[in-house]
Amino acid sequence: MRPPGTADVGTIPLRIEVITIFPSMLEGFLGESIIRRAQDAGLVQIHLVNLRDFTTDRHRTTDDRPYGGGPGMVMKPEPIFRAVEKVSSPGCRIILTTPQGGQFTQQMALQLSRERHLVFICGHYEGVDERVRQVLVTDEISIGDYILTNGALAAAVVIDAVVRLLPGALGARQGTADESFSSGLLEYPQYTRPAEFRGMRVPEVLLSGDHQAVERWRREQALKRTAERRPDLIRNRNSIPDVQSRGKHC
Repeated sequence: MRPPGTADVGTIPLRIEVITIFPSMLEGFLGESIIRRAQDAGLVQIHLVNLRDFTTDRHRTTDDRPYGGGPGMVMKPEPIFRAVEKVSSPGCRIILTTPQGGQFTQQMALQLSRERHLVFICGHYEGVDERVRQVLVTDEISIGDYILTNGALAAAVVIDAVVRLLPGALGARQGTADESFSSGLLEYPQYTRPAEFRGMRVPEVLLSGDHQAVERWRREQALKRTAERRPDLIRNRNSIPDVQSRGKHC
């Protein structure tokens, strides 16, 4: 059995840094379930970076009032620049979690899972100083059209979606192949034992042992469910979304 923290020979673990003022918010999340097992197997290395460690004043200030007035506070550029310059590597992707970013998709998760180094800048308050976007950020990602308390929550969602796509993270090779969005369709209905429960029976085709018939049924059900619930996915199947990238690398 492979000892914790070591991957197969030739495997280079994905390295992830998360820059946030709330690192403790992510500690429990990163220490559980698939993400924990992926780290133990040496598939990914995740480091929480406390942005306050890169401040220079005694109050460890990371935000200030916006120029021009207005409500809320804005994340200062100096500590973010220092933190990114400390943890970045050539060719890494620097991702800002922000409501203004491109909407996160399964295709984006797959794309990011093929990278070797990801750095997340977690936005807070009214956002970050625009100079951070202009100079440091390569990708801006939003996980939906709503506002969260802080960007660490969005980073956690993206990290989970990315890590589970790493080869070996789920164990079974086909673990993610048939999931919703992986094929551009929602997943077909799933059943398990018992074959009958409170008068509701599992479709006979799934009990037939005819694998070709099962595959046809699943395909039909996936198309039907997608047409009913997310017809936009069918319309957009031929267009592959991409991360809102600025073409810069650190």
